[in-house]
Amino acid sequence: MKVLPFPDHCPVNGRTCPLAAEVRRLREECHRLLELSRTDPLTGLYNFRHLLSELDREMERTRRTGLPTGLIMLDLDHFKQVNDTYGHQFGDAVLRWVSRLLRDNIRRLDIPCRYGGEEFALILPGTSLPRALKLAERLRRALREAVLTLEDCTLRITASFGVDVYEAHEDLSAMAFLERADRYLLEAKAQGRNLIWHRGRQPDPAATAVTPQERHHLVSRMKSYGASETTAVAAAPPVPEQR
Repeated sequence: MKVLPFPDHCPVNGRTCPLAAEVRRLREECHRLLELSRTDPLTGLYNFRHLLSELDREMERTRRTGLPTGLIMLDLDHFKQVNDTYGHQFGDAVLRWVSRLLRDNIRRLDIPCRYGGEEFALILPGTSLPRALKLAERLRRALREAVLTLEDCTLRITASFGVDVYEAHEDLSAMAFLERADRYLLEAKAQGRNLIWHRGRQPDPAATAVTPQERHHLVSRMKSYGASETTAVAAAPPVPEQR
């Protein structure tokens, strides 16, 4: 049996209709709860749950239409130092500021999400790798060139980017696609930060080395994606000798 939507006006044209008013209130409440369930409360971007759901939907669209799905992962550089120096409330303000910058520089059909912590993800429907790289570079420059002033403190923020594209012929889940893009992000971090990494780009042997703590973090992340202990340690950049 088909259920018809309840009208916004009184079905018998009465001057007042408590039932219609209650239905409108419930509709608004359902909409509010839906937004809460898929939105990150700090930044206003979509949350990780919605990210996976929408990425799966766009990948299915790619399989039907043949149009690629682009994905940009970005992580703010040295963000722990921001929290340690200025406090977590200041760090939260930085995350909100970055979120606004992302929204202001993408298309209306793109889907901006907070992946977790200081890491973000952008789903780009119908976007090829060159177009995704062009957007990533625009965002990288916008972050690098902006001067952020909060609570009488001025600082600059940079980010590292991993860019990937899902093609119709690939047998890949949404989570596997995310992890692949995240590996490119980790490579951008390992190669010196404030960089964009993607499929086919080769590492620079002269890249800036990371600290022991960062190397441990990179190895842990790579192992979580299925790399063996030996492979993960070999892939992580070296720690410079203490002089």
